[in-house]
Amino acid sequence: MADTAPTSRPRSPLSGAADRLAAATRTSGGRIRLAELPFLTQLDVRLDAKGAAADAVGLALGLPLPLEPNTVARAGELTALWLGPDEWLLVGPPGGGRELESRIREAAGEEPVSVTDVSAQRTTVLITGPRARDLLAHGCPLDLHPRAFGAGRCAQTTLARTQAVLVAREEPGAGFWVLVRSSFAGYLADWLLDAATEYV
Repeated sequence: MADTAPTSRPRSPLSGAADRLAAATRTSGGRIRLAELPFLTQLDVRLDAKGAAADAVGLALGLPLPLEPNTVARAGELTALWLGPDEWLLVGPPGGGRELESRIREAAGEEPVSVTDVSAQRTTVLITGPRARDLLAHGCPLDLHPRAFGAGRCAQTTLARTQAVLVAREEPGAGFWVLVRSSFAGYLADWLLDAATEYV
């Protein structure tokens, strides 16, 4: 029987754009920083927010699931994004999907829960710097003023006509995550690089 195990390391969706993203970061003089955060674990979790499973899962993760629309909760390396009244996206370090899924299912017990590993579906683009909001505003219909979309907020939206999940990171100077489908990542990187020429 033939060995079907992969023989090379996987390539991230934006591995071919890494040098151009780094070059744009350098030439912007610190105004914009663009980078891919590849292979983050991403789990789509659905359960009854008012049921016993929600509290149990939160305790098991050490991270209460956010209940306010379009908000983010974070503990250690794990981030939970509110996507809907009964849906969250858990984002964590690469390679942690199975362990997280097991913890969630064990905590939920007999309560209905759906856990889907969508890590391969999207990649994450980090956008930081003092002009990050201005760059995003070129192609995003949301009001990105800090009063409307401040730290700890998230939203499913479009950026340059591409569906994405936008996250305003909570740490000072941490900027934004743009979670984009892998098949559109190259297009979005090209758009970001073109829009960033205003700051280089």
